Amino acid sequence: MSVTLADARRVIEAAEKRADEIGQPMNIAVVDAGGNLVAHVRQDGAWIGSIEISISKAWTSKAFDISTKDLGDNSQPTQQFFGIHTTNAHGRGVAIFAGGVPLTRDGEVVGAVGVSGGSGEQDQTVAEAGAAAF
Repeated sequence: MSVTLADARRVIEAAEKRADEIGQPMNIAVVDAGGNLVAHVRQDGAWIGSIEISISKAWTSKAFDISTKDLGDNSQPTQQFFGIHTTNAHGRGVAIFAGGVPLTRDGEVVGAVGVSGGSGEQDQTVAEAGAAAF
């Protein structure tokens, strides 16, 4: 079970709607169960530097089956995952800030959405809107 292109388009559409509502152009990425990119959108005016960040957030969220916000909270000094962002340097980097949310179906994580282009709070709310449409 994984994320289809139709699923990814639905997630992106809902995320774009939320980004428009808050007035912040975003990069929105959706990955499948293997962490592979299914679809990506860069809204007009969204930072090009956030393209890879959105993809990294989606990959990280699926790779660890956790929101990147929660992973980030657990990655601070004295926390259990401190230093995790330095791992996987040979591949896609681990993102430890808000904006990556797992996509679940029947209780199983089957993909993730990653959003980048605003503040952490903005990225998170847009990613959550996308995930809710899944």
